[in-house]
Amino acid sequence: QVQLVESGGGLVQAGGSLRLSCAASGRTFNNYAWFRQVPGKEREFVAAIVWSNRLTYYRDSVKGRFTISRDNAKNIVYLQMNSLKFEDTAVYYCAAGSTNVPVPLSSKYEYWGQGTQVTVSS
Repeated sequence: QVQLVESGGGLVQAGGSLRLSCAASGRTFNNYAWFRQVPGKEREFVAAIVWSNRLTYYRDSVKGRFTISRDNAKNIVYLQMNSLKFEDTAVYYCAAGSTNVPVPLSSKYEYWGQGTQVTVSS
């Protein structure tokens, strides 16, 4: 059974940092991504990484502040979030798929975690 379990969310002041983790079990995927969603809005892409070639891709608003990485041995994907802003507040979801390039489309990902709340106070 495939499972993606996120952790690391919480409450942080603007300018602070958090590191999200996504532990995958049941299968190894080639492409992992983080998305986020706030109530009343569509889920939006944040960052993606491809296991095989280490390609990464970020939405413009997080470039230079967020870093996606992975631990092959542990099958864990991380999202290091620095210089957090109020507008980063959302539920963050980990997603896994099989593409060979990091794609920002939720439809390309087959499995999803349950989400972890990130709240940034201004």
